[in-house]
Amino acid sequence: MARNLTSYRIIYGDTDQMGVVYYANYLKWFEMGRTEFLREIGIPYSSIEERGLCFPVTEVSCRYYRPARYDDQLLIETTLTSLGGVTLTFSYRVYRQDGEPLLASGWTKHACVDLKGDITKMPPNLKESLRDAVLPSPSNTRPHHPYP
Repeated sequence: MARNLTSYRIIYGDTDQMGVVYYANYLKWFEMGRTEFLREIGIPYSSIEERGLCFPVTEVSCRYYRPARYDDQLLIETTLTSLGGVTLTFSYRVYRQDGEPLLASGWTKHACVDLKGDITKMPPNLKESLRDAVLPSPSNTRPHHPYP
């Protein structure tokens, strides 16, 4: 399993005065996809915290192609694209479930830190489990054409 698809229906509170999804909500959806990805590979985020670790976001990028609107049913595609000694990067693609072209794509980079906030290496068993789920795909976040 190298990809997770998470479904989400846009609520009215996700939209701005123009009826378009507020741009920062995509970051919440990235988190939703990332959480479900980890759960699906057998590493729920709560189990990472139980080990005394956290994966805070250290960098984020989101590119918007088409607007999403109230009541759209979305698919958030999440992939773990890189894994280092103390970092990991997830990539995301957001679509309408009806198969329309890509709405947005992006990535988040995370550091592994202990509960005091100090950067720390991932335990070997955690890193090995994550390594099995890595699917490198740089084109996943930077399509050559904005409307694939």
